[in-house]
Amino acid sequence: MLLSLFLSLPDLDARTAGEFRDLPGPVQLPGCVPLLGADLVDPCQDRSDEAYAWLLRQASSYPLAEAIFVNSFEAMEGATFTALAGGPPVHAVGPLVQSPEPRACTATAWLDGQPPGSVLFASFGSGGTLSLAQLTELALGLEASGQRFLWVVRRPSEDRADAAFFSVVDAENPVGFLPEGFLERTRGRGLVLPSWAPQARVLSHAATGGFMTHCGWNSVLESVVNGVPMIAWPLYAEQRMNARLLAEGVGVALRATPEENGLVGRVQVARLVRTLMAREEGSRLRQRVRRLQLEAARGLAEGGASHVALAKVVAGWKGSCQELRVSYCPITSRRVENYI
Repeated sequence: MLLSLFLSLPDLDARTAGEFRDLPGPVQLPGCVPLLGADLVDPCQDRSDEAYAWLLRQASSYPLAEAIFVNSFEAMEGATFTALAGGPPVHAVGPLVQSPEPRACTATAWLDGQPPGSVLFASFGSGGTLSLAQLTELALGLEASGQRFLWVVRRPSEDRADAAFFSVVDAENPVGFLPEGFLERTRGRGLVLPSWAPQARVLSHAATGGFMTHCGWNSVLESVVNGVPMIAWPLYAEQRMNARLLAEGVGVALRATPEENGLVGRVQVARLVRTLMAREEGSRLRQRVRRLQLEAARGLAEGGASHVALAKVVAGWKGSCQELRVSYCPITSRRVENYI
């Protein structure tokens, strides 16, 4: 989806007056679900900013590429790849994700004691942060849901949703910002970890049955590869676009929606968690994401679509290496021939 935006942005810029976020109708990118202007990547939210000018310059150079690699796969974004067929060759070679290390840790040791598919993993990526008010609403919503959860908590920030990228870890324990009595009331069915958890290991664990995520692309792919349905809670960058794809395009996520006060309230949090983990709609999402999981595995296997796409490119590189370079080893004086 993001590539579709970049390839379309020069034309979209030329025919749009004002800010994208103020458009009365949807933005229709080739091969993608309809988006709101407010869903577009952060630099598109202020066209007078230098960040937008830089993005537009970069996007204008994309059609000059000889080929573009995308960490995605046909079963997830096939319509988009089809729509982009008239431009530079696009090679879908994913989903390429980090393999979890088998080492034990606090998170996996706790998960070992939980029933299969019973735990919601809540994490907002490497940089995602919530305000104190939102942190409180999320905590009380998790408590009210009655579901098991493993939650990575960071120190709240009132300034920006990606604050963890720009701050150092201080001595102040983020757990101290949780509502009074929350840890005691949820003891036994919830585990709170400060700042970090081994996400790939958590998502691959049999006890993990849902993922509340900021919708960063790596996190999305890790969830799909492990067959885990999601609650999409985008914060910044292209995450709103990813959330739209997950909820309305491939149907493997529920979408968290800020209310009039700008917060995702505790009642909505509890409803989303119960729906994903304990209701029929959640079961349907789980079935869809497991079908995607199987398609992802097939695509990466020898002879699969992603494997073939990469092999085709490599074969082309090999075929173009026809110039013979002859040299002599300075030690043995033997002739050395290399194709470059």
